[in-house]
Amino acid sequence: MSEERPHVAIVGLMGAGKTTVGRRLARELGIGFVDSDELVVASAGRSIAEIFALEGESAFRAHEYDAVCRAFAGAPSVVALGGGAVTHPPTRDVIARSAVRVYLRLGPRAVVMHLQSARTQRPLVGAKPTLERVNELLVQREALYREAEITVSGERRSTGQIAREIAQLLAAYRTKRP
Repeated sequence: MSEERPHVAIVGLMGAGKTTVGRRLARELGIGFVDSDELVVASAGRSIAEIFALEGESAFRAHEYDAVCRAFAGAPSVVALGGGAVTHPPTRDVIARSAVRVYLRLGPRAVVMHLQSARTQRPLVGAKPTLERVNELLVQREALYREAEITVSGERRSTGQIAREIAQLLAAYRTKRP
């Protein structure tokens, strides 16, 4: 890992598979794994949906910022970020300084299918995620996701294939760096 940015941050839409791929990638790289949403839930003592309902999105982003800072203060790791983490400028800055960013890109239709089959409700799409809402989020966020140093498609491939591709691209990226 690079001493300058020793972490890997997985960014992308909710439901794109960031946590699943991130866990596998961490095993491939032989480093730790952190899910920023899990850190938020553990420190807040309530679910993300409860934080949104009781405190609002801006309070959630503050919790998320704290969680991301804690994740990047530790040993080198793969950090799966919430889909909206990049929309909060202070969080986005910490990510850019601390990690090589990987955009796990998944088409809106596939995201909706993943979200509909998931057992958890996502506050920004509700209990019944629609293609229209997922497209709105993608339009709002894609330019921020594309700031990532590496972009990988998550379409129609196994978690292992995606993680191996990311590991290879990371190695090539780090080799090219001065």
